[in-house]
Amino acid sequence: QAQLVESGGGSVQTGGSLTLSCAASGRTFSDKVMGWFRQAPGKEREFVATIHWSGIMIGYGEAVRGRFAIFTDEAKNTMYLRMNNLQPEDTATYYCAAAPPGTYGSVLLRPTTFDYWGQGTQVTVSD
Repeated sequence: QAQLVESGGGSVQTGGSLTLSCAASGRTFSDKVMGWFRQAPGKEREFVATIHWSGIMIGYGEAVRGRFAIFTDEAKNTMYLRMNNLQPEDTATYYCAAAPPGTYGSVLLRPTTFDYWGQGTQVTVSD
């Protein structure tokens, strides 16, 4: 059974850093486009970043560009999100997701494009 499992969330102070992990198992994800989304209470799920598993295509949401970095380790079947200079508005549950092979362009901004999801990991940033 295909599965994505996030880890690495926690509580940090403003300006701090965290690295989230998304471990994939149960099938090959090497042909998929992967993504990170986040959802704060009372808000819609928001696009954070996307990457083709090979690393040849990368994109970021406006709110995180320049502060977050997405990357993969194919040998470990794991995707990461390095988050620097965290701000209180980054507080949310962060989800990793996988989209069907060959998915490109603006559709990757939409959560409905992705057909596999992890359970989420909480990130809390406080002053």
